Amino acid sequence: MDSSYTRSFQGVPISILDTTNIVLGGNANETFMNSLDLAQKAEDWGYYRFWLTEHHNIPAMASAATSVVMGFIAAGTKRIRIGSGGIMLSNHAPLVIAEQFGTLESMYPGRIDLGLGRAPGSDSAASAALRRDHTNGEDFPELLRELRGYFQDDALAKVRAYPGSGLAVPIWLLGSSDFSARLAAELGLPFSFANHVAADFTIPAVRLYRQLFKPSSVLSKPHVMVGMNVTVADSNERAHYLASTQKQMYLAVLSGRMTPLMPPVEDMCQVASEVEIFMLERNSMYRSLTIGDPDHLKTSMQKLIRDTQADEIIMTTQIFHHKDRLRNFEIIAELLD
Repeated sequence: MDSSYTRSFQGVPISILDTTNIVLGGNANETFMNSLDLAQKAEDWGYYRFWLTEHHNIPAMASAATSVVMGFIAAGTKRIRIGSGGIMLSNHAPLVIAEQFGTLESMYPGRIDLGLGRAPGSDSAASAALRRDHTNGEDFPELLRELRGYFQDDALAKVRAYPGSGLAVPIWLLGSSDFSARLAAELGLPFSFANHVAADFTIPAVRLYRQLFKPSSVLSKPHVMVGMNVTVADSNERAHYLASTQKQMYLAVLSGRMTPLMPPVEDMCQVASEVEIFMLERNSMYRSLTIGDPDHLKTSMQKLIRDTQADEIIMTTQIFHHKDRLRNFEIIAELLD
């Protein structure tokens, strides 16, 4: 990590995961311009990485062609690392991903991260359209082995990735269960756990990864990044008001209604029934939310680091107005060393 421009919280680098949400009344172009604006400010504020997700057939998310969006963000920034959080490998031919990320690494040397997940990032219909032989992630280890092979400088290989062959693109495994934790440990790769969607399993998965880790040419010891879902504002009241947007998104997910990001409301009873709110508050995604003022956030970050011994933290949020989202990440930056 280049300490000349990267800051940290108690020695732990902080990054951003952008889910490229399309708000009600907005469009993809506006979303991408807002993402670029956030990435540029994040670079100035001292964040370490800026990662983008992959989702398909979801009206609320614009980052379907993740590597294309990464190139756009990388072109508009200078130092911050740009990555995928992540590429859903089961949706793609490994050669195509090797070529795409080999291209990105060639354009922006030393700034590209390849985070890989095995979930489809979509519904079953979209998964079938992406890869008609989709196997629900069961072939992920095989696809990963093939992908890593394309980055090797193997002159005898019948198929090589150009560009890609011989390039040291960092590969991360992402997960919300113990599957990727075990695989990352076996291969000696860095591991990122989606604490922001599966908080109940974070500590067991991270502990398992560290217990099973085998040193490799990539890493000599375990390296863990933990996700954190944060809505922070200058007051607790303001933070809870802004977080109502994310709560509405979770309700939509739970009910199967894929809608654009909705504006905040003063009271969730305005947009949801008592039964829906009851169900929401018992969902693991809801329990992963960190909502409050800077003091509450600081305490929550300290607890997360203490409980997980995280080497890095990656923050995400779903806030309706761009100016409020910027302020969210500016407040986090104000807590950095």
